[in-house]
Amino acid sequence: MTHDLTLEDQLCFSLYATSMAINRLYKPLLDQLGITYPQYLVLNVLWEKDGRSISAIAARLDLEPSTITPLVKRLETAGLVTRTRRQDDERGVLVALTARGLELKTESRCLGEALFNRAGMAAEEMIALNREVQRLHQALTGKESAS
Repeated sequence: MTHDLTLEDQLCFSLYATSMAINRLYKPLLDQLGITYPQYLVLNVLWEKDGRSISAIAARLDLEPSTITPLVKRLETAGLVTRTRRQDDERGVLVALTARGLELKTESRCLGEALFNRAGMAAEEMIALNREVQRLHQALTGKESAS
């Protein structure tokens, strides 16, 4: 069997191109909210469960803590989160949403709405597609879904 696949036939490219298209769709909406996509991801982690450590946020996003720290600092400067040293471990930092950071959760719903509108897919189709992509991610990383 030959493996001369065109770019469009390669799953890695399809996922990459789709991710880029979603980021382009989200960018003007994120600009209106005053945050970047990586900052949006950090906020999502905190909307799931507030008051997490930098390392817990990093683990949830499958990133290094050194990547999360500057994102959190910028979110703090923007008034969306607070950082406090842990009482039991001075090296640890807890990140918590401010009232404004919590308000952004409602305002950011426009992102999902824009994706659904642009995709022209039924909610069930989008959910099924997401589950398949998650299943692939889990198979490739050996990690269970952290949601």
